[in-house]
Amino acid sequence: MIRLSEAEWKVMNVLWEESPQTIMQLTHRFQGRTDWTKHTVMTFLKRMEDKGAVGYETVGRAKQYYPKIEKCEAVLQETEEFLEKVFDGRMGLMLNMMVQQKALSGEEIAELYDILRQAEEMAEKDEEGTGETESGKDGGRL
Repeated sequence: MIRLSEAEWKVMNVLWEESPQTIMQLTHRFQGRTDWTKHTVMTFLKRMEDKGAVGYETVGRAKQYYPKIEKCEAVLQETEEFLEKVFDGRMGLMLNMMVQQKALSGEEIAELYDILRQAEEMAEKDEEGTGETESGKDGGRL
């Protein structure tokens, strides 16, 4: 499991968007958005390399960094960790909190409906593929 700090997420997002990147390219990308120096970026990259999040190839005198983990893998891990820590692993509890706090826009609610419809369709296809019905494998109720 690779844990990324907030700053490391920023670096990874740049590398996922476009890689490989040299230290100088990364430093330039963050100019004006952060107060990071070349040495700060180097420190982040070294830590991320030690964690197994990034790798590099030496081209000439420059190291060209690239992500060693997929974005979807990192996002899933971070999401599961957050849900477990804050909502005892329960997505429904998190959504209920968002609804109670009126934190969801109409557009986000529509998006959630679409996601749930897709999940339902996928579950139905999985059930068709395994021959299971709503009563489950052994004929008992789910």
